[in-house]
Amino acid sequence: MVRIGIGYDVHKLVEGRKLIIGGVDIPHEKGLLGHSDADVLVHAIMDSILGALALGDIGKHFPDTDESYKDINSMKLLKRTYELMLEFGYTVGNIDCVVAAQKPKLAPYVDDMREKIASVLNTSLNNINIKATTTEKLGFEGREEGISSQAVCLLVKI
Repeated sequence: MVRIGIGYDVHKLVEGRKLIIGGVDIPHEKGLLGHSDADVLVHAIMDSILGALALGDIGKHFPDTDESYKDINSMKLLKRTYELMLEFGYTVGNIDCVVAAQKPKLAPYVDDMREKIASVLNTSLNNINIKATTTEKLGFEGREEGISSQAVCLLVKI
């Protein structure tokens, strides 16, 4: 049996925050605003996994009203999501993602992101795909107001 889930996340770019995407600290003059580290890519992946399991979304499991999640590393939350996936008897078939950001250029960091995510999800590197795109200066991403990410995952019954 297989299950499919989709995830989407967006965070505003602000000064005074680190830019963490896919578990990688990316040098940039702005970072993403959020209750946790605001890792837009990891959040989309988590939502895709939770969606495939019909378990709601990250707001239900890791609410921004809970101070224990304040500034938490999203890779820790991904690990907890992975553990839920295992409890329900599933493993990653594959995950495909896209991150939309006008700046900075993300291509140099994609391989590191893939490695970190594959490691946490205990899956092969070739099961994780990440694409980076600009929006040709259109929309909030193009105006450099924020960054968005989408992810789709296929889970396979163990």
